[in-house]
Amino acid sequence: MMTRPGPTQGPLLSADLLARDDLRLALVEHDFAAAFRLVKKYGGLSQNRIASACQLTPGKVSTITSGSQKVTSFEVIARIADGLGIPGHLVGLAARSWEGHSPAGPESAYDAPPADDVPWHPEVTTALAAQLTGTDLAMDRRTAARLITAAALTGTTLLDPLEGWLAEPARGDERRRPGRLGTHDVAQLEQTAVAFRRWDHQFGGGLRAKAVLGQLNDTATALGDRQSPEVERGLYRVMAQLSGTAATMAWDSGRQRRAQDYYRLALRAAHAGDDIPFGANVLAGMARQMLCTDRPTDALELVRLAQDGSRGLSGPRVRAMLHTREAWAYAAMGRVAAFRRATGQAEEELASAGPQEEEPHWIGYFDHAELSGVTGGRLLDLARADPRSHSESASEHIRTALDARGTEAGRSHALDRIGLAETRFIAGDLTGAVEETRRAVEAASLTRSSRVRTQLGALYQYTVGRSESRAVREARDSIRELLAN
Repeated sequence: MMTRPGPTQGPLLSADLLARDDLRLALVEHDFAAAFRLVKKYGGLSQNRIASACQLTPGKVSTITSGSQKVTSFEVIARIADGLGIPGHLVGLAARSWEGHSPAGPESAYDAPPADDVPWHPEVTTALAAQLTGTDLAMDRRTAARLITAAALTGTTLLDPLEGWLAEPARGDERRRPGRLGTHDVAQLEQTAVAFRRWDHQFGGGLRAKAVLGQLNDTATALGDRQSPEVERGLYRVMAQLSGTAATMAWDSGRQRRAQDYYRLALRAAHAGDDIPFGANVLAGMARQMLCTDRPTDALELVRLAQDGSRGLSGPRVRAMLHTREAWAYAAMGRVAAFRRATGQAEEELASAGPQEEEPHWIGYFDHAELSGVTGGRLLDLARADPRSHSESASEHIRTALDARGTEAGRSHALDRIGLAETRFIAGDLTGAVEETRRAVEAASLTRSSRVRTQLGALYQYTVGRSESRAVREARDSIRELLAN
């Protein structure tokens, strides 16, 4: 049975403590290590007092506070909220039974975004957009630094709330003031979303994140009014595209958990706007994030969710892209035969595609060069375990991608360069590896993407222990200098 917060002495945490930005953000992100430290420091509660209130052992509280164990169980989160008197919305729960009626007032910028309403309600999606953008537009550096350390969601915590993608959307609330936007306004917003997406793809690193968030916030405001059905659907599609760009920008800035927040918003907005292909694309982005954090099983579940929800509604380029994500997951699992099968399916789908303009603009990037680059990257994954079987094939595919799309591809070009250098190291071709490393560092210097820097850091490891070669030493120094900056 769950405890109620201090039935005779009131909640254990004061209103002032619960109003602290750092505590609220820690609670929103389920960073209970930071939350418990703040409660002990500013609330004067001992470890034993926290344990008793939350129905945990002191040892459990100790492991949580040290960061060696994360809290993911719904039951434990509920016990912490009820034991300490934390309002449910701060930890992603419904209002607790002891809360009563909260006084009216503006929502906190750090309130947890709703994630468990099924079927999905459009007005909840709009509120989520306003919350996230309001938080991030007002964020200071200290808060941003904390978000970088927040762990991404995985497993059922990530996957179960996404089931709403497969359900029909709930009807929206009609009790809103009339809006005045027309289809021409929506078309202009769509062009802005296209421009932001193009800038992010070329430069990476979230250079224009504030502009994207501002436009996303404005779109949420417009959806707060009762627009015509056509305009409302268009606005949700714009929201989906802007949210997808915000997700990749957050990811590129090292904020994995916030990237997931915006991916979930993008998926909900695509659902509300009846843009099923783009929703599948969002799930593919979430799968890629899981693959880059070594969670191939979660990635495969996300891909299958995308395929199930968009079957018969997506074009061949989208279907081909989803097969490459599937192939990536199989490669990460070491399932070579399944990888080759999924890659072959991607090639067949792409071969059946018509001109790029027949499909949405956001999938236009997926051409034979992109397929070669993705396939080369996955062969590189396999080559790390079996160099003789896969390193040359990986190199060949990556070179094809580089030749086809050039430096204007920005982040993708840099990642291809780094991958090609790694294939040369794996193959034992030091001369080629050093030359490709030089080119990789040059390409990486043109983007602010944290993904690029992470991959460059992995490449650095190949230069360690080869100090007898002056060329390798110089390559190592060039990587170190770029990463230091």
